[in-house]
Amino acid sequence: MDYTSLAESLVVWLREYARQAQLPGFVVGLSGGIDSAVSAALAVRAVGVENVLGVLLPCHSQPEDAAFARLTAESLGLEHLTVELSATYDTLLAALPPGHVMARANLKPRLRMATLYYLAQSRNALVLGTGNKAEMMVGYFTKYGDGGVDLEPLGELYKHEVRQLARVLGVPEPLITRPPTAGLWPGQTDEGELGITYDELDAILAALEAGREPRASPAAVARVKRMVAASAHKRAMPPAFPLERAGD
Repeated sequence: MDYTSLAESLVVWLREYARQAQLPGFVVGLSGGIDSAVSAALAVRAVGVENVLGVLLPCHSQPEDAAFARLTAESLGLEHLTVELSATYDTLLAALPPGHVMARANLKPRLRMATLYYLAQSRNALVLGTGNKAEMMVGYFTKYGDGGVDLEPLGELYKHEVRQLARVLGVPEPLITRPPTAGLWPGQTDEGELGITYDELDAILAALEAGREPRASPAAVARVKRMVAASAHKRAMPPAFPLERAGD
């Protein structure tokens, strides 16, 4: 793949989407990971740095997450602000009955989503997503959390393709080589939670999409197939009852 041409095509697509939406810019959450760095870099090229806002959204997060997020913003000369959500999270959790550990964890990205939309509407902007194809195919995102965005520039790119695109865009190397993490709890990594490396996940998904038998262990293939099937609801609009009216 020609990643220079891909970058140019993505920039044109983002610029045209913003033009058609009649919204001049983008708001993007900066997690300190490679995906948000690449999305922000594309947005800056598409509409100009003055029309992009980066947002750090710590919520009992690790200090290194903010450090890497600031590295993203500084490398782009990007305006950025920090909205500390820890106290808000604690207050909301205290008002709720006890819940499952993942329900508590997913409350964090849902608070971030609400914050990003508040800022985007205040600035007459679009919320830019940061999800890649592998994560979207297996449902490794929070519904109405980090999945609640206006558009996904990386949604057709596997993780290894995002890495290559990052180098073309000049994303700082520490962001490219940092182990991916959603920052949901101390020590959490994406690959640890998925139970598979991104390289293996990419390869299995690409084979399945092409109708080929993946070159991987049967257990890994079965695991990926289960994740894809179980997360189908995340990739679809909420269904409505198909009411048939008399005379229609």
